[in-house]
Amino acid sequence: MKNFSLVVLVVAIVMSFSSVFVVSEGERAIVLLFSKVQKGSNDEAVVYEPGLNFKVPFFSQVKIIDARIQTLDGAPDRFVTSEKKDLIVDSFVKWRVVDFSTFYLRARGDKQYAETLLKQKVNNGLRTNFGSRTIREIVSGERSELMEEALVQASESAGELGIEVLDVRVKQINLPQEVSESIYQRMRAERDAVAKEHRSEGREQAEIIRANIDRRVTVMLADAERNARSVRGQGDADAAAIYAGAYNKDPEFFSFVRSLEAYKQTFKGKQDVMVLSPDSDFFQYMKGAKVQ
Repeated sequence: MKNFSLVVLVVAIVMSFSSVFVVSEGERAIVLLFSKVQKGSNDEAVVYEPGLNFKVPFFSQVKIIDARIQTLDGAPDRFVTSEKKDLIVDSFVKWRVVDFSTFYLRARGDKQYAETLLKQKVNNGLRTNFGSRTIREIVSGERSELMEEALVQASESAGELGIEVLDVRVKQINLPQEVSESIYQRMRAERDAVAKEHRSEGREQAEIIRANIDRRVTVMLADAERNARSVRGQGDADAAAIYAGAYNKDPEFFSFVRSLEAYKQTFKGKQDVMVLSPDSDFFQYMKGAKVQ
């Protein structure tokens, strides 16, 4: 009898523990009874809130599902615009589970599998919106409208997974590498053409400036030469006038001074040889001179 009571006690303890389960904060739970979702009297799945809960022991299986807001931030995808231009779009999605029974049945209660399905649905919406717009429209001002339309389409399609899509955001839009490279090369060619045009205009302006400077220098040199000749002419005229005045005052003395100057220039070198007649006028002031 004592052993039977002990067995009953052990069985009672085991059944108590197997009939109790705890749901943590931020989670919800559904219970599978004979591999089917347990439903209430209203024929809807019973969702267990955080706290201590009870289930049928041994025949029930608890499925814990994260009820917090999730972020789906996958790899960038390629989309085609209405101009048949490729764009690399990096986006993210905020979502959460609202129908836990549907989520378990349609997505197997697997977050990664659910995100794979959700990513396909969101990309389909984005592909439709990008395909109806040009690059200029996407970049210039319709980005917010595009995200709003993608959110509506994703929400409608994600409902069948028991998921509520809270937000769809496009973080970054880039051109594919090959397109970026071709655009870069085209921009570089355009900049090179503009640079060549500027350099050509600069050389033209430099030639104009040099020509103007050369012309001004030529004019200045001509003016200086003319002024120099005028000054030299005036100086020669003044010198001639002085000589003439001096000659008129004493012609004999002036002639004597000029002859001495001529003698000085003539006999300046020791190797100079000059053959003249002694009766020449050149020696008129040496005639009768006594040699010491």
